Amino acid sequence: MPSTLPDGDPVPTSGELPGSALSGLGERPFGFYVHVPFCVTRCGYCDFNTYTAAELGPGASRQDYADTVVEEIRLARRVLGDAELPVETVFFGGGTPTLLPPEDLARILAAIDSEFGLRPGAEVTTEANPESVDPASLEKLRHGGFNRISFGMQSVREHVLQVLDRRHTPGRPAAAVREARQAGFEHVNLDLIYSTPGETDDDWRASLAAAIEAGPDHVSAYSLIVEEGTRLAARIRRGELPMPDDDVAADRYLIADRMLAEAGFQWYEVSNWATSDGARCRHNLLYWTGGDWWAAGPGAHSHVGGTRWWNVKHPAAYAQRLATHASPAHAREVLDDEARADERLMLELRLASGYPLAEVAPGARTAVAAALARGLLEPEPFKSGVMVLTLQGRLLADALVRDLLV
Repeated sequence: MPSTLPDGDPVPTSGELPGSALSGLGERPFGFYVHVPFCVTRCGYCDFNTYTAAELGPGASRQDYADTVVEEIRLARRVLGDAELPVETVFFGGGTPTLLPPEDLARILAAIDSEFGLRPGAEVTTEANPESVDPASLEKLRHGGFNRISFGMQSVREHVLQVLDRRHTPGRPAAAVREARQAGFEHVNLDLIYSTPGETDDDWRASLAAAIEAGPDHVSAYSLIVEEGTRLAARIRRGELPMPDDDVAADRYLIADRMLAEAGFQWYEVSNWATSDGARCRHNLLYWTGGDWWAAGPGAHSHVGGTRWWNVKHPAAYAQRLATHASPAHAREVLDDEARADERLMLELRLASGYPLAEVAPGARTAVAAALARGLLEPEPFKSGVMVLTLQGRLLADALVRDLLV
């Protein structure tokens, strides 16, 4: 089952935000995330807040879900008041958003546009499993306002997909990319996972080659993380599968960066590559650069002006709250200046644009000098006052962030 929600401060039934959150509202980029928690089956490595039909129980209806989310969008408008908040980006994630009919997804998007207004040229993304779409549904999504789609490919090798409990056939993601292009999608991403138990270097190279050949303009590649409470963690604990190895993961990352660079992809965040600036995921960049976003759906986490809150987890509880026009928020926290500065460092240092050297705390200057001496930071940007990770630095990004947080 999905991991538990964190503790936090109580949220008013109205969802009202503290004044500090509303200060400066509209001056920062604003986006919307919509969580769709439905899956056909639960993948063995996944600890996201998702549910199969058998897990939903009474009070949660996939058929009514769009109406419930629209209620939260209306709540968002009431909470955020009359501030001009043209939406820069919208991202539907899950779960598998495309298990809902395209008409439902389009209706949710239309509600966001009606309440807030989509900025001209707004990026509108949905995640999809390759098996959950076809040419007809992709056409409907494109006509409904979606212009970017992200397919979960993970691997091209059947034995790797089996370990991950992925249900699509190896050739289906490439076909889905072609169909999305034919439907008029401007931007297409493929998600890959490396270091799955049983995967070899050749398996990983084959997956990368297949992804590149499929013709996306964006690729995300993530090292497999074994989350407690998942089926994969249980199999590893029983000795059925080996634990992923950090050194192997580093080698796989180097393979990915080399092959993607040779194919014309440039890294712009440690785990993300794009063929051009315009192909970068603007929604994720909004997260990584301190924007505001409202996240609708059970278990979804929002952030506005230094206040973060998260909704109740189960779709039934979520629907029950909104049926009475109450906020579905479970709890929240107000970040102080130190916490916000730490988050900025953690996120921006992972970007190719880097992090300003002048913003580093004085107590971390020794760690910065050591990182430069170890070859973890690019020398030329450093001379201009910006910390940009080298390839070796990207491999050690998390450890470097820990060294810099004082």
